[in-house]
Amino acid sequence: MTSSEVESLRPQEKLLDHIALVVMSARFNRDLLEEVLDSSGRREKRVRRLPAHVMIRYVIAMGLFCTESHEQVMRRLVGCLRRLGSWDDDWRIPTASAITQARQRLGDEPVRMLFERACVPLGGPGAKGVWPAQHQLMAIDVTSVSVADTRANVERYGRTQARLKASAAPQLRIAALIECGSHAIVGAALGSCRTRGQTLAKDLAGRVGPSMLLLAHASLYSFDLFNSLAATGADLAWRVGASVSIRHLRWLADNSYQALIFKAGVSTHSRARLVEQARTGEEISTDLARLVRVVEYTVAGRDPDGELVVVVTTILDHHEVSAMELANTFQQRWENESALDEIRTNLCGCCEVIRSKTPDLVEQQMWGMLLAHYAIRALLLEAADHTCNVPNCESSSGGLHVLRRQSTDH
Repeated sequence: MTSSEVESLRPQEKLLDHIALVVMSARFNRDLLEEVLDSSGRREKRVRRLPAHVMIRYVIAMGLFCTESHEQVMRRLVGCLRRLGSWDDDWRIPTASAITQARQRLGDEPVRMLFERACVPLGGPGAKGVWPAQHQLMAIDVTSVSVADTRANVERYGRTQARLKASAAPQLRIAALIECGSHAIVGAALGSCRTRGQTLAKDLAGRVGPSMLLLAHASLYSFDLFNSLAATGADLAWRVGASVSIRHLRWLADNSYQALIFKAGVSTHSRARLVEQARTGEEISTDLARLVRVVEYTVAGRDPDGELVVVVTTILDHHEVSAMELANTFQQRWENESALDEIRTNLCGCCEVIRSKTPDLVEQQMWGMLLAHYAIRALLLEAADHTCNVPNCESSSGGLHVLRRQSTDH
């Protein structure tokens, strides 16, 4: 809030209408909040003590102060107004019940829409660590977060099973599209722990596009998902396990080779026919098989001979990105901590549980956390630009401390 805005406040005005987390307001401005409220049909029909646009800011603030009570989060939001002498003594912090009712009126859709509209890749062409080999480096990742153990949450999300034991709390599963250089999460899909990661990740296809080089780990590989994401025009570099059938076609000058990968269930006879067609230059159906380039390399591990890593990519021309460049790019990405782990470790903190009692509020809170994480990463990218550092090397926990401090201090 600027000094001119502070001076214009009148005691009779609702103070919450002027609340703004300093950094959050710059990233998610009032016009954008009004736009998503109109689009989602969640604008209030009468003047309320906790209007919808304020509750969106409140949900994001919950992402910054996940371990604190509802009332304490609200106190932090209005704390800056007290410091600036703009506090109306007649206004009182709403009760936890009133805040919960306002969150229920808001629902999760406006917060999800705000994420989809505001959270776009942060690094421009040439940004350090963001655009290697003329590609915007992205990755997909999947994780699970514990949620409050209520009947509604158990029915919606389920519990994970490990041998004969179930998880203590229901598990919300999250698939995310991550900008590797900045660690900004720019696409997400939420679901039950009963939903396979590959199924959930398929919902990210709408956020993927040309110029991207998308990295993924072997645990997420499926032919259908690979095909769906390749159809967006993005290039893929995907680690695969030994269970994936790869049929060699021809060697390339950089010691990579072209090969075919197949849809599950394609018979041995059909695979042989498809390989022959590919070798003679005939067009093959991508519904059954896909032409890829394979890069193999080893990394030091428990095995004295090293761990073999097999990466399949849609970049068929080794002159565009060599096998060495691709191996370095892939390895560096997975040496960095996951952006989703930053949410679990730095935002959730010691509680590691989303405390909302119903699925709508769970997902509302999760979208708020994703927005808070995005704002932190945007702040760190700006700091990296000034210091000439690679943004993903900047501490997310340090950025979080700055945002928490700025939410009450001017």
